Amino acid sequence: MKGWVFCVVFVAGASSCLGVCRFSPSLWCSSNAIAEECQVTSQCKQWTYPPLNDVKPVDFTLYYESLCPGCREMFATQLNLAYRKVGEIMNLTLVPYGNAQEKKDGSKWVFECQHGKEECIENIIETCTLYLFKNITVYFPFIQCMETTSGPPEKVAQKCASKFKGIDLDKIMGCSKGILGNELEHQMALQTNALQPPHTYVPWVTLNGVHTDEIQDKAVTDLVNLICQTYQGPKPAGCEKEENNLMHSCLRN
Repeated sequence: MKGWVFCVVFVAGASSCLGVCRFSPSLWCSSNAIAEECQVTSQCKQWTYPPLNDVKPVDFTLYYESLCPGCREMFATQLNLAYRKVGEIMNLTLVPYGNAQEKKDGSKWVFECQHGKEECIENIIETCTLYLFKNITVYFPFIQCMETTSGPPEKVAQKCASKFKGIDLDKIMGCSKGILGNELEHQMALQTNALQPPHTYVPWVTLNGVHTDEIQDKAVTDLVNLICQTYQGPKPAGCEKEENNLMHSCLRN
């Protein structure tokens, strides 16, 4: 019944262009070009997609550890590309903890990381960055730089901070070396350990709060396409086919 009403409304609305439109009403919304020729672009948008203010970005969460080769590869390929091409329809959350373990020692938490002490340091630097700079256009380029630059974490942070405006390195390092950074990283641990199903490797992803093998495989090979397929609104120009990239992972002990 809804489809019948749809056709009737469109026929009435496009009666003035009869003789110009070369396509049957059933095809009017099949492409932007046809919709424009038949002068029904606004009607197609109304019927094909929900109102824009009702369309939510796709929630994509990456659970990772800073020195895991597979995680760094994820940043260098899939995540950076998705941020640049479809960032406007993706709500990105980063959780830098991964396969680490924690234990309480007095008033603070002690972390043991899969790739050593430097990984723990970099995890906390990135955690503090996320806390201090809420805007993704500020924190993501800095963390992306950290994840694609080799060297001691503090030197890498200094190098990357010099490249981007809005990054206050003194605040980041003060946080990472103090009680605040310690507690923030504990919160990352809680968030990671609460995963259902529990993670068995990193990078580990969730899409709108859900993890499946299929989602994981698509995320590490063609994240742009995954975000575009999941988004319920009009697709941005960045939704186009990208070449697949093989990914590696770090197994949980």
